[in-house]
Amino acid sequence: MPENAVVSDERTRVDWTEWQRRWDDQQTGYLPHREARFEAMFDVLAEVLPEDFVALDLAGGPGSLGRRLLARFPAATCVSVDFDPVLLEIGRQSSTDLGDRLRFVDADISRPDLLDLLGLDQVDAVLSSTALHWLPPHALVALYGRMGTLLRPGGILLNADNIPFGRERGRFQEMAEARRARHAVAAFGADMVSGWRAFWEAAEAEPALAAVSAERNRRFADLDRSHAEPILALHLAALSDAGFGAVEVVWQEFDDRVIAAIR
Repeated sequence: MPENAVVSDERTRVDWTEWQRRWDDQQTGYLPHREARFEAMFDVLAEVLPEDFVALDLAGGPGSLGRRLLARFPAATCVSVDFDPVLLEIGRQSSTDLGDRLRFVDADISRPDLLDLLGLDQVDAVLSSTALHWLPPHALVALYGRMGTLLRPGGILLNADNIPFGRERGRFQEMAEARRARHAVAAFGADMVSGWRAFWEAAEAEPALAAVSAERNRRFADLDRSHAEPILALHLAALSDAGFGAVEVVWQEFDDRVIAAIR
C-alpha cells in the first residue's frame, strides 16, 4: 500500500474533534477566562462590522477562535494562519464541516512577506488570542504595521493575551501571575506545565500526527524565547503608530486583556 494511502487511512481513524477538545481543555486550564475573552472580542465585532465580514486569525493554532467566530457570525469567513504544523493539521482535519469558511495558511506571522503569503487583498478584522507574546518587541511592531496595511478603513484589530503591566515586575503584575499560577495548579497540580507537556507527548504518540510532529520539532528546534514580552504601553503605542485611530483595552482580568484598535 502506498505511504500516502496509509497516512490517509490513519487520518480517517482519528477523532479530530477530540484533539480540538484536548487543546481547548489544556488552554482553559491556564486561561480560566478564555471563553469570556472570546465573547468580549465577538461583542466588539458585532458593534463595529457588518454580518458578512472577512477575518484573519493570527497564530490561530487549530482554529479554536475561528470556529467560535463562525458559529457566532454565520455569514463571516476566516483565514487562520499559524506556523505549527501539528496544530494546523488538527485544525484542518477537524474543520471540514465548515468548508471554505475557515481556511488555514501555513506561515510564520513574523515574516516580512506575510501579506504576500496570505493571498488576501484586504480584511475587515484581524484577531489573535494567546499568541503575540511569542514575538519580540521589534517583530510585534512590524506585524502591527503590516496589519494596518491589510485592514480596510474602519476595520478592527483585536489582540487577546496576557500582557504585562510594565517592564518592572510590580505589585499588580505579581498579583496577576500568582492568580494565574493558582488556576494552573488547580487544573494540573503542582507541576503546572504538565497540561501543556501531556498534550504534546500525546500528539507525538499519535501515528496520524507523526510526520507533522517531526516537522514541528525541526521548525522549533532553535526557537529563541530569551526576549522580554512586549508590555501594554508598547502594544498601544505600536498600534497608534501603525495608523489605528482608536486604541483601547476593552476587556481585562488583571493582565489578561483584549486590546481593540480601529483602523
